[in-house]
Amino acid sequence: METADPAEAVAFAAGLIHDRQAAQGKGPHAWAAEAETVLRGAGWHPGRSIDTTVWRERLEADGFRMHAAAEGLLRGFGGLTVAGGGPGITRAREAFSLHPLHALGEDGRFGEWGEETSRCLFPVGELGHGHAFLGLDEQGELYVVTSWLARFGRMPEAMENLVLGVMPVRMPDADH
Repeated sequence: METADPAEAVAFAAGLIHDRQAAQGKGPHAWAAEAETVLRGAGWHPGRSIDTTVWRERLEADGFRMHAAAEGLLRGFGGLTVAGGGPGITRAREAFSLHPLHALGEDGRFGEWGEETSRCLFPVGELGHGHAFLGLDEQGELYVVTSWLARFGRMPEAMENLVLGVMPVRMPDADH
């Protein structure tokens, strides 16, 4: 496939991942083998469910509002750290952690981007050892949140895009 459109490239890559998953046919979401290996190495396992109460209370006291999609992601993946590094599908793999308290004090940034996108962005972690935050909207769309905004797609495919090194799609007019 040849395209100059990054959104089309990401959609194509996500489609390949989805097709591979459908062929595997396991459970509610069949992870690409490499993504599952990385996630398991970080401590994830099928059926993982952790308590999010402390994160909810601390972040809501800071001005955030946790929605069901963020709670679901954090129950399954909260507290995990992925080392990253190496080539990816359309970008280098980058370290990330799913520790939402890294965004304490950033409610203004998340609020501004939420207003601009008409979505409720809730922090779920950080990317690249703190060079950017990860946020999730109520639709399950995973974003890079910094002085610009980009999206990895909708969960659970967004998690695979993040793990496997798929370039997030930069939002138009998303510069501050």
